[in-house]
Amino acid sequence: MVEAVMIWNEPNNLSHWDFKSDPDWTKFADMVVRASRVIREVNPDLPIVLGGISPIDTNFIGLMKAHGVLDAVDVVSVHGFPLDWNHWQVNEWPSKIEEVRAAAGGKPVWVSEVGASSFGAEEVQEIGLERSVELLRGRADRIHWYSLFDLPATWTATTRHKEAEGSSYYRHYYMGLIKEDGTPKKALSRFPNDGSVGICQWFHYEDPRFEDGVQWLRRLGVRHLRTGVSWADSFRENAVEWFDRQMSGLDEFAVTMTLCFTPEHLGEWPHYTACPRNNDDFAQFAQWAVSRYAKVAPERLRESYAVPVGG
Repeated sequence: MVEAVMIWNEPNNLSHWDFKSDPDWTKFADMVVRASRVIREVNPDLPIVLGGISPIDTNFIGLMKAHGVLDAVDVVSVHGFPLDWNHWQVNEWPSKIEEVRAAAGGKPVWVSEVGASSFGAEEVQEIGLERSVELLRGRADRIHWYSLFDLPATWTATTRHKEAEGSSYYRHYYMGLIKEDGTPKKALSRFPNDGSVGICQWFHYEDPRFEDGVQWLRRLGVRHLRTGVSWADSFRENAVEWFDRQMSGLDEFAVTMTLCFTPEHLGEWPHYTACPRNNDDFAQFAQWAVSRYAKVAPERLRESYAVPVGG
């Protein structure tokens, strides 16, 4: 079932939102507010999550508050990778969560992506998983570990500089708990099987790993899953059939459905990070996605956004 809908992904990261053409994020804010309005019309009880911010920046949260975005969402979320990309240490996680919660006026704070790559050594990822879970469990209202699978070597990572980033780019290919060839990494055995930690796994259009992914999620005892329904992909041939297959196959999990990525022909310029020319186009897509996959209100939500420690 869909437990929440997330509007966009990393809106303060140029790899996901072209803030050079929207320097004060007013276009983004308008898009979120319009999408939130139509989502509420379809399912007023469905929690709406602001796309996970990366980097973690309380000034951005303050800007969203000033633009009225926090009034349109129920949850704020953050992404953090202190062992790979961030300019802070893993032990700072508790203070990061509290700073964001304060900036958001006490709203629930989800960590919708936290991870560590095995780029240098599998042992680094193993330590990163254990320490991150130790620091976040009981503090963040939801935790999604990024990710289940390594990114296949022939696929392109969703980042703006590509190979020019050097080792920073190639770390994107080693974030999974399972290698491209399907063999588990050392960190897999450290993943909590009590349901207290979820997984963020982006299943790409007609992803050949999908069935294996579902089996692994079951094996790991995962309850909460974050994945995406791509606005850009919705214009592909057989897109609805793929979305239906994906969402029905994930129905046993509590899914955070992320809606993002601008279709090239609907953006201010032809790129998935572009601001939509018309924000009502995105709102219409959000309305369709929620109507199709999340029209029935989840029974156990709004009582608590937190997962009890120990399951």
